[in-house]
Amino acid sequence: MSKGTVILAYSGGLDTSCILVWLKEQGYDVIAFLANIGQDEDFEAARIKAEKLGAKKVFIEDLRSEFVEDFIWPSVQANAVYEDRYLLGTAIARPCIARSQVEIARREGAQFVSHGATGKGNDQIRFELTCYALYPEVEAPWSMDANLMHISYESGILENPKSHAPADLYLMTKNPEDSPNTPDVLEIEFGNGVPLKVTNVKEGKSKNSPLDIFSYLNEIGGKHGVGRIDIVENRFIGMKSRGIYETPGGTILLQAHLDIETFTMDKEVRRIKQGLGIKFSELVYNGFWYSPECDFVRHCINKSQENVQGKVQLSVFKGQVYILGRESPKSLYNEELVSMDVQGNYDPCDASGFIRINAVRLREHHRLQGVSSIKK
Repeated sequence: MSKGTVILAYSGGLDTSCILVWLKEQGYDVIAFLANIGQDEDFEAARIKAEKLGAKKVFIEDLRSEFVEDFIWPSVQANAVYEDRYLLGTAIARPCIARSQVEIARREGAQFVSHGATGKGNDQIRFELTCYALYPEVEAPWSMDANLMHISYESGILENPKSHAPADLYLMTKNPEDSPNTPDVLEIEFGNGVPLKVTNVKEGKSKNSPLDIFSYLNEIGGKHGVGRIDIVENRFIGMKSRGIYETPGGTILLQAHLDIETFTMDKEVRRIKQGLGIKFSELVYNGFWYSPECDFVRHCINKSQENVQGKVQLSVFKGQVYILGRESPKSLYNEELVSMDVQGNYDPCDASGFIRINAVRLREHHRLQGVSSIKK
């Protein structure tokens, strides 16, 4: 008699194939679930393999559009970067995959979910926190990267942080030294802090749908070697790990969004929003996308983006993104006010009082420092 039904997040690789066979041997009915989030994979071959290994059913879900709209776009709004460098490509993909896995588990009446993530990494936490949040009655008895946003590399020779990455490691991006000698000039249009349209200025080519926009930015960024990083990061469970990431489209969007946001957002609002962006990045990295605090932070960030609209022109060339210009109907930039040649609605004499007020604190600090030095 079957011990119950397990929805296995299946990749077609060695780890999850072994798990599928093992679960069958333990007496479970296994339903294999494959998520298409933009990785280069032969899904039909994976389906055939899962069926041969004994999967009762196989579901292949195309999650690319919802991955961009529901997970990548909120991360763009947040300028989400973990520990100043990592753009969270894996971290934001996990709740997207797990959400679909839970939907299938509910639909099929499964009692268990399974994945192949190592117990030493972050992904076990990310998968299981999502499952417990969205399907509290399910159990996760066992612990599964490439996706539309990035490719990550770790383990093996990369575990020695001194070892250089092999030249043939990178799959999404060209070596900047081998990239074209002519830049691509892009115009990215934003509304409410998310991209609405990208246009290649020289070619006149435009993309309008979220999936097409992000895929095209990946193509351009990859061609020019944009978005490579090699870092040592702090895992949620307390150890450090070395990871190499390629995030071409995400890197272009980060630079463009930072620029239009600074152009259109009040200084003090942006200061608060920067703190929220850091908190959002930590929550996502640690697997708390579906927590009440992350929901609250996303709501606040979304509110901050109401006036973040306009166009940014940039150049993508030899591993770099160069901002060329920007325009917005919601711009807070006042050319007449800031001009050194026009007085505008600003009295330079006001600066004297402003300086004196700000100098009070500094005078007092150094007065006390002087008194302290004399006493010593």
